[in-house]
Amino acid sequence: MQGIQLKNAVKARAHSQEVFTDHVVIEEPLEIRIWDPENQTYLPLSVTMRTPGQDVELVTGLLFAEGIISSKEDILQAEKQGKHILLLTLSPKISIQKLRDQRSFLSTASCGICGKKHLGSVQQHSCYFPATDWPTISLKELLQLPQKLRDQQSLFELTGGIHAAGLFDRQGQLLYLREDVGRHNALDKLIGVAVHAGEVPWRENIVVLSGRIGFELVQKASMLGTPMIIAVGAPSSLAIETAEENGISLIGFTRAEHCNIYTGAARVTEDSILITNNNTQGKV
Repeated sequence: MQGIQLKNAVKARAHSQEVFTDHVVIEEPLEIRIWDPENQTYLPLSVTMRTPGQDVELVTGLLFAEGIISSKEDILQAEKQGKHILLLTLSPKISIQKLRDQRSFLSTASCGICGKKHLGSVQQHSCYFPATDWPTISLKELLQLPQKLRDQQSLFELTGGIHAAGLFDRQGQLLYLREDVGRHNALDKLIGVAVHAGEVPWRENIVVLSGRIGFELVQKASMLGTPMIIAVGAPSSLAIETAEENGISLIGFTRAEHCNIYTGAARVTEDSILITNNNTQGKV
């Protein structure tokens, strides 16, 4: 299966050791190069660590979430060069020099904003805004979404070491799922597949994440007008503030019986919701 390698390991217990073959997630670099028509050459834009697979979706989602492209038509050509290089030709309306000035970096699998050259380039602004107070979802259905995502995570089932991002419709049906060793990569791949399918904005869709919610994930989702983000992990303070500013319902610590609603509780339609307040130190 793509994205997985077999590695030998030793399972150590108190009174025994056992050699076994383990499934591990692949993490490899991808260098993104952009065609510069002025110099007639490909210029390096970034290197990101990712799980191989859906590389074009990954880069499409990244560029869309950064506000660099507005549709799949802005990518005129995408061509792999070997395993670790992706060559892109963008629409002439996109300034290559401005793009490289804004973002030239080495990105790890855990950070989606590494290498930004100034603070002003960290937060992007979308032309899409979620409608006030909708779509709505019952608490019962909301609490089921992370498990629905988990049930479809084929790579996680084998490795236990990969993140996922899923896009659900208003009825709680899974539309797309993408996995990657990096949280932000998984979301970029999810954005990329939707952009290629012409299914943006996401004003009526729900994003479900397998891990914690950092600022960069809320920022990316906000670029598509996402009204609701649900995750099994904790949000950061800036993630909560960014969700509030963008009219997004942000829900963390989602379990089978409860969740924490940090912003936008009006979209959850039952009274038996548990909301984190300023005095709550742990999980609800």
